[in-house]
Amino acid sequence: MKHPTIGPDDLVHALTDGKEIAFLDVREEGEYGQSHPILAVNLPLGRLEIPVRDLLPRPSTRIAIADAGGGEAERAAELLDNLGYSDLAILKGGLAAWNEAGLELYSGVNVLSKTFGEWVERHFATPSLSAEELKAKLESGANLVILDSRPWAEYRNMNIPSGINVPGGELVYRAMDMAPDPDTLVVVNCAGRTRSILGAQSLINSGLANPVAALRNGTMGWHLAGLELEHGAEQSYGEVSQPALTWSRQAAEDVADRFDVGIVNKATLEDWRADPDRTLYVLDVRSPEEYRKGHIAGSRPAPGGQLVQATDDYIAVRNARIVLVDDTGVRAPMAASWLKQLGWTDCFTLQDGLQGTLETGPYVSEGTLAASCDPIWISASDLKARLAGEDLTVIDVGPSPDYKNSHLPGAWWMARAKLGAAIGRLPEADTYVISGADPYLPVLTASDLSKMTDAMVMVLEGGTEAWREAGFPLEQGDTLLTSEPVDVYYRPYEHGGAVEDAMQGYLDWELALLDQLARDTTLTFPRFGR
Repeated sequence: MKHPTIGPDDLVHALTDGKEIAFLDVREEGEYGQSHPILAVNLPLGRLEIPVRDLLPRPSTRIAIADAGGGEAERAAELLDNLGYSDLAILKGGLAAWNEAGLELYSGVNVLSKTFGEWVERHFATPSLSAEELKAKLESGANLVILDSRPWAEYRNMNIPSGINVPGGELVYRAMDMAPDPDTLVVVNCAGRTRSILGAQSLINSGLANPVAALRNGTMGWHLAGLELEHGAEQSYGEVSQPALTWSRQAAEDVADRFDVGIVNKATLEDWRADPDRTLYVLDVRSPEEYRKGHIAGSRPAPGGQLVQATDDYIAVRNARIVLVDDTGVRAPMAASWLKQLGWTDCFTLQDGLQGTLETGPYVSEGTLAASCDPIWISASDLKARLAGEDLTVIDVGPSPDYKNSHLPGAWWMARAKLGAAIGRLPEADTYVISGADPYLPVLTASDLSKMTDAMVMVLEGGTEAWREAGFPLEQGDTLLTSEPVDVYYRPYEHGGAVEDAMQGYLDWELALLDQLARDTTLTFPRFGR
């Protein structure tokens, strides 16, 4: 089935007409990261069924789909059509036509949020310190505290010495406890620039009495200055004190008023859930641990700092309604204030969001459950017994870096989206066993492969982790690849070899984003004044 197409100029009009639209780039993340429009959200074809209901909760949403001429857009449209999405169009001529029309293409991932961070620094004149300036203050015994605004795992990997982990969405909520002396300089850092800038500006917008500065270029800038980072640190925040809670509530209320963040009650929320003509995202901006302990039904976890830093990981529909939930009325208004400035004008907080009956446990996506098939399972022990004596091939569909780090002996790596080309490169076998880290991707791949071969197709129960836990041997290296591994876009600190060159290149790229934005006709950030 051929789907309708939309030309670049018409798509620009659709992206700027104020109505709901999702613009999807369905290539692999590594391909997307090389070049894409700033408003294109990456929904890789190989994983499409897994997050699609979270990113596109309303089936009648306008959806434009792009690729670079590899045919992924048409295949994605077919999948979306089968899943009930009805208003689909493919970018005519793909990204080459977009480029030929004189429209901007960006490299990187989460580019909308990163460009916004650069815009915020320029618009608000956010103060910052260089690594050398901060180092000098530390050595002189200056009255300061360093707050690392990244998630715990990133902080644990590497941090500025003496830095305390306070993720971006928690900063205003906990700042008074972290720096009770108003003369204490508060320095906010991340790995690069965006979360340092947004975190520092959040504290400034809140009216915190302390002097505040972002660490310019974050841990990368610190490393490039030849300074030592810590690894495995464990400094974090404690319970919020009553004075800090009282202050932060008032501060967040003032910020919400300044940026026109509305409040809705639960009755309105239920009306919006039932509205077939508008997309609705209900996002809980507290920590993942708090979410698991209790959350309202139908909400998704989206810790506030990451929601603003990587908005396109959570929200794919421009001009959708967004309702943010927290427990104390601090974290939701602060996150909403940034989403409003990012261009989501219909962004609200939920009044008394966590009162009443709550659900517990991790989030389970409706789309994930719908994507489940009925595979033939094989246990790790049974697979181990059969590997030596049968005509059997193991296929690993996990992320390529995970495959390189460890995989079953003799396993081939394959990207599900490239299955059509890969099947000719796989050895012929009586049985194929699909493995991987994700609980759903091997199942989907097995379903696809079983339609293309007469061989038995099975799924390793528990994936590679079950094999590891059984104590069975693993291999390392890019030993057997069915295609170039373009499923992952590597961050600067994930590069092998010349890490410093990659870090400097990344920082230069961030600093150049505003030049691209000035040429881009698809996006303008709202101005609320300084």
